[in-house]
Amino acid sequence: MRTTDHNFIKRLKRQKEDALEYTVDKYLPLVKGITYKVLSPLGNPGLVDECINDVFLTIWHHANQFEGDTDDFRKWLCVVTKFKAIDTYRIANKRLEVEIVGTNDLEVGSGPSVENEILLSENKNELLKLMCGFEVIDRDIFMMKFFLDMTSEEIAKNIGLTKAAVDNRIYRGKKRLKLQQTNNNLGEIFA
Repeated sequence: MRTTDHNFIKRLKRQKEDALEYTVDKYLPLVKGITYKVLSPLGNPGLVDECINDVFLTIWHHANQFEGDTDDFRKWLCVVTKFKAIDTYRIANKRLEVEIVGTNDLEVGSGPSVENEILLSENKNELLKLMCGFEVIDRDIFMMKFFLDMTSEEIAKNIGLTKAAVDNRIYRGKKRLKLQQTNNNLGEIFA
């Protein structure tokens, strides 16, 4: 049986390899774009490729947990990709921090830019911790806005809300984060 737009989800759930090939062919540009957006600051193309492979492997292993149609699958794939890329970024960033701390001469590198990257990373990690208390939709909006640098229009289109609703959720979320804020530098993320 040939995999089509209408049956690829069912075939993927049955672990049919042609369904995985179809999914890769159809969604690779989307997965690559999201992954590249998150991981490009690290400057390691091999890491992007590895993360893309991990995303499709995750989809393959967890397809039976997916419930929904093609549009829902696209959204699910975006969320899986986003979180897989963020996890990869965190792991790579921790490795980078260990390497930096392990060297005695920090001035040999690029100096302040490395320090700024570490501070920004710490701020983003703090933001992730604070966002744990958010509703899923608000967490997704913040991830798209501040980690994937998507516009409110793009977010509204992906989630199925109006631009005004997205902007309102961002405003309320920022207000909530400011109340929870423990690190004074966290506000720089929203600039």
